[in-house]
Amino acid sequence: MQFQHHGLTDEVLIELYKAMLKPRMIEEKMLILLRQGKISKWFSGMGQEAISVGVTMSLESEEYILPMHRNLGVFTTRNVPLQRLFAQWQGKMSGFTKGRDRSFHFGTQEHKIIGMISHLGPQLGVADGIALADVLQKNKRVTAVFTGEGATSEGDFHEALNIAAVWDLPVLFCVENNGYGLSTPASEQFKCKHIADKGKGYGVESYIIDGNNILEVYTKVKALSKSVRQRPRPVLLEFKTFRMRGHEEASGTKYVPQQLLDTWAAKDPIENYVEYLRNQKILSEEEEVTIKKNFIHEIDENLQLAFSEDIVHSTETNELNDVYKNFIYQEVKETKEVLNIRLVDAISQGLRQSMEKHPNLVLLGQDIADYGGVFKITEGFVEQFGTERVRNTPICESGIVSAAMGLSINKMKAVVEMQFADFVSSGFNPIVNYLAKVHYRWNEPADVVIRMPCGAGVGAGPFHSQTNEAWFTKTPGLKIAYPAFPYDAKGLLATAINDPNPVLFFEHKALYRSLYQDVPEDYYTLPFGKASILQTGESLTIVTYGAGVHWVLEILEANPDIAADLIDLRTLQPLDMDAVYTSVKKTGKCMIVQEDSLFGGVASDIASMVMEQCFEFLDAPIRRVGSLETPIPFARQLEEQYLPKGRIQEVLTELLAY
Repeated sequence: MQFQHHGLTDEVLIELYKAMLKPRMIEEKMLILLRQGKISKWFSGMGQEAISVGVTMSLESEEYILPMHRNLGVFTTRNVPLQRLFAQWQGKMSGFTKGRDRSFHFGTQEHKIIGMISHLGPQLGVADGIALADVLQKNKRVTAVFTGEGATSEGDFHEALNIAAVWDLPVLFCVENNGYGLSTPASEQFKCKHIADKGKGYGVESYIIDGNNILEVYTKVKALSKSVRQRPRPVLLEFKTFRMRGHEEASGTKYVPQQLLDTWAAKDPIENYVEYLRNQKILSEEEEVTIKKNFIHEIDENLQLAFSEDIVHSTETNELNDVYKNFIYQEVKETKEVLNIRLVDAISQGLRQSMEKHPNLVLLGQDIADYGGVFKITEGFVEQFGTERVRNTPICESGIVSAAMGLSINKMKAVVEMQFADFVSSGFNPIVNYLAKVHYRWNEPADVVIRMPCGAGVGAGPFHSQTNEAWFTKTPGLKIAYPAFPYDAKGLLATAINDPNPVLFFEHKALYRSLYQDVPEDYYTLPFGKASILQTGESLTIVTYGAGVHWVLEILEANPDIAADLIDLRTLQPLDMDAVYTSVKKTGKCMIVQEDSLFGGVASDIASMVMEQCFEFLDAPIRRVGSLETPIPFARQLEEQYLPKGRIQEVLTELLAY
């Protein structure tokens, strides 16, 4: 291995050695503890220390790094306290996740490190969002994100590269090509000779770096970082290296030919580098011994502190309270001046006023800039706010949702428009596994709203008509709004954007231009978790939301003799079950209407909760009304048969007569 010191001082050369040695010595200790059963799992980065250390030392302290399992050197080089690292790996309360997640599945804003999730791909898009925030805030910074050669086959890798290229984002995509994705060799993962070649198709400049040569890593990445700060752009870096131990310790390395292991063992980044320092008379044997003794003392001392900590304890209240970031709702009262406008206009007006209120709010979506979105909700926004804040995106929902998370991490707010709620399936993973869980895991909020144009009744067929709220009401950590009226939509949207937690905001397409209401002209807010009682009566409780509200209203208007409480939920997470319970205890009968297909929907849970809390007050079985258990058909007659509107009257009559 050839080392070129490139004019680096002896002090820097020794610091590079110490920075690699420390994670190696920690790992050696962790492997002992793993065999003793004192930690549950370990992903070894032995043999790859030069990459983590070289990249981290090349960056400024305020620049974000997004590491992976095998990047312990990122944490130690950023001086993350060892006691907290050890407590994290032992599942102790003083760890970064309070025992809720393991290994390196955490982040720390203090050290500008954003940890991974097991679904590896989304962190690449998160890096895009962090870098975008730096560009918008005019910070001359780079963001470095790590991944392995296996994850370059994931769609998120390609989406993130494309987004970064189109938007000229200052991201260093650091790919550690260590030869195997668990047991699958690179030859069975991709056909191109080098991963760096994958950057060419996206117009991304790419480099191949010897990942075992600390001086090559440090000097090349440092020079590139300096260049990217001055001329923002993405760079793909392929670090050629090898994984000397198993994917994780339990998997072993039997699938690796011994000759290959021997070849790479001879290229050990630390052994080769320390020999170079000795030969250059930069590091003496005495200094080497002293450095190792100091690390042994530091490791043992901090391990003892972590071991002495009690096993983790919590309460149900603490666990539930940490799912969401605390949000204190601030009421902004409406003004008397009103306009009679449609639902689509109310949403557009509310979005525009939130853009005026929050200068750090960015809109992301397909065709939302000059075109104004397919429903024209952002029409005219570019003229007022510019294309930096109203951003057309490539067609890549997963990458854009992840980028929205990155904006949130770096002090900004994001609203993502799903062109149709159906398309959210392409962005499902980062919503339910990143946005929903990030605050519970390590106390980081996801200040993201995802607008969801949804619903049938417009003859749009199976892929443009779904109302898929139940996909998300099941996921702790998400909030769900589903307004049925223009007034509610505007006020709830303002609150959703103010709330630092992730919100899915459902907007029914069939109501966009068919529904008018007097709506206050100025900015105002409405609280989540507060249902609207639209009508009152003694005979029956009807609970619904979205288009279901208008179907029921139509029936009640045609049957004025039916005295029913009509409850419009408005938000599905949180749910105003107190309003439902109060009504059911008064009427003794309950019907729940949803547009979604019946099985597994919101109505099922509401029915269960009413049964549990109001059983002794019920005078009849709870009835649910929903759509057929089929995909949504296209032809008008089939769509009408699918939807529950025609069945509400029949169930209502049966329930009243019970």
